[in-house]
Amino acid sequence: MSGEALIVIDMQYDFCPGGALAVAEGDVIIPEINRQIARFEHVILTQDWHPQGHSSFASSHPGKAPFESIEMLYGPQTLWPDHCIQGTRGAEFHDALEWTRAELVVRKGFRKGIDSYSAFYENDHETPTGLGGYLRERGITKVTLCGLATDFCVAFSALDAVSQGFSTTVILEASRGIDLGGSIATMNDKMKAAGVNLA
Repeated sequence: MSGEALIVIDMQYDFCPGGALAVAEGDVIIPEINRQIARFEHVILTQDWHPQGHSSFASSHPGKAPFESIEMLYGPQTLWPDHCIQGTRGAEFHDALEWTRAELVVRKGFRKGIDSYSAFYENDHETPTGLGGYLRERGITKVTLCGLATDFCVAFSALDAVSQGFSTTVILEASRGIDLGGSIATMNDKMKAAGVNLA
């Protein structure tokens, strides 16, 4: 499996039950993710890593509430509760995640004026994280993704992986979604249409 990598998306406390932006059953998938981590030679993690007052936080927009949408310079942006703030417990990886085998941690969302769902690009779809180049330099051609949330950071990462030329699989049993207005079904359809293998 030297040409394959597992990318574990945002398994942080704020996305797990009890967190600031909790995904239902977000922690239930950890044992399956740990099994996947043990299977892969190459493991990469992403970590949502926002500064205080990030532009994607509803609290940064007076009169706006979490889960409302606004227009940013780069397009529509869902507003979120304050979450995964740099250096806080909520931004840490879940203690039950066997994350120490990871060879790379990609932090995203650290630029105050732009959000970043994808492991590959900021939400302007132009500013790269550098992950694509890292994978290519390591000779990796296949990626498997899992984590939180299926319909946002996992799906956007998978779509960008395909567009970068990587053979891409998403393990649904090791992922959970937020499901805003049917977003899980919508993004699953988009992933399938783009050639992502949903396992």
